[in-house]
Amino acid sequence: MSSRASAMSRTTTRISNSFERKTVNRTDRGALVNFTFTDRDFDRLRGLVRELTGISLSEQKRELVYGRLTRRLRALSFSSFKDYCDFLEQNLDLELEHFTNSITTNLTSFFRENHHFEMIASDPLKSWLMNRLGMNGKLRFWSAGSSTGEEAYSLAITLAETIPDVFNKNVKILATDLDTNVINTGHNGVYPENRIDALSGERKKKWFQRGSGDSTGMVKVDERLRSMVTFNQLNLMGEWPMRGPFDVIFCRNVVIYFDKPTQGVLFNRYADILCDDGVLFIGHSETMAEVCTRFDLVGKTMYRKIC
Repeated sequence: MSSRASAMSRTTTRISNSFERKTVNRTDRGALVNFTFTDRDFDRLRGLVRELTGISLSEQKRELVYGRLTRRLRALSFSSFKDYCDFLEQNLDLELEHFTNSITTNLTSFFRENHHFEMIASDPLKSWLMNRLGMNGKLRFWSAGSSTGEEAYSLAITLAETIPDVFNKNVKILATDLDTNVINTGHNGVYPENRIDALSGERKKKWFQRGSGDSTGMVKVDERLRSMVTFNQLNLMGEWPMRGPFDVIFCRNVVIYFDKPTQGVLFNRYADILCDDGVLFIGHSETMAEVCTRFDLVGKTMYRKIC
């Protein structure tokens, strides 16, 4: 707590005391609700977001921050963002989870950016993974920024369709995210049925169970896949309790929210926890150019650790 409090103190000190005062109006459930939201409030909040999560919020994210946090202001009976900022800084342990859950963005789908899963299932990566499994008796994967779990389960399906008798082998996937709400969704493995509309009929039948009664319209991920995946809350900018090494890390559409120096720190930490020749997948709009020199680009947004 003391280190966080110190970080917050430094952040608040850097913020100028003179800002133009603004009031933002929103219609909420038919009623006009006015929350005072000044430039100083916004800078305090994005300073905290940066200190606590590494996420850099541009000026263009002001409306997003307002929209995401008004629910918390209503829940806490605050009429201004200044009151909420004061409360947050004084009650970080109590409010941190609500704050980070509100700010983080969770957009995902099954087999999103499918070329990465196709790479897992094809040579030369498939052969490399099979050799690793033969030599070490295990494979370890990490879905960092896993959101509601579709990425991790897509990886589990790919491995189940690629590695013979995978459920009787020591093959595990760690799925982590900052947002505890999405971690719970992933752990439960229950989704609206339309989330799997894009999957083939064979995959739907083999890997998902349709709900009935109160669960009509929902599907549940096959228990064998769920047994491969462990979901845990993790702040990528904090301490990492896992030792590794990992064979493959998925960190896709995550670092786009960080500035370049923070991206460099994160990529180097990934290199540290990957095995020799380990593989890192990043998002289609992300790059490692001029950020980290410890990887070689070996496929479409696929990097192999070189040192």
